[in-house]
Amino acid sequence: MISIDISGFGQLELAYLVSDYNGTLALDGVLLPGVAEALSDIATSIDVHVITADTFGLARSQLSGLPVSLTITPVEHQAETKLEFITRLGAASSVAIGNGRNDRLMLEAAAVGIALIQGEGGSAASLASADIVCTSVLEALALLQHPKRLTATLRS
Repeated sequence: MISIDISGFGQLELAYLVSDYNGTLALDGVLLPGVAEALSDIATSIDVHVITADTFGLARSQLSGLPVSLTITPVEHQAETKLEFITRLGAASSVAIGNGRNDRLMLEAAAVGIALIQGEGGSAASLASADIVCTSVLEALALLQHPKRLTATLRS
């Protein structure tokens, strides 16, 4: 669990990381350099979940051996499926990371939503739904590895 009190934002008790895969942890279906190590490190503090439609069909093999739970969703209604997933898990104790339009509802519902703009770009709707915007998934994951960085970004 990651516990941190952020002035003007609130007390966070983060038990779950819920991440999109393509465009977030991977480019063209292949895990980005450094992501496996960062996810393994974060998984010592909170449960890591990856939810994806798996456009390239590589998520299972790319995440094999990592301490993450993988959920592959149908292509239809992805935004609603991701929202339902994080709601069942516990949105108030979740941080969500994503870049696509189908991540917008999940990012908005999470205690902390982090939108990314990387090689596949970032949906304007997801950017507007997030609490934080990063230009690298490793920067986003580092916010969880060093939670005081969340304070610096979210306090008011």
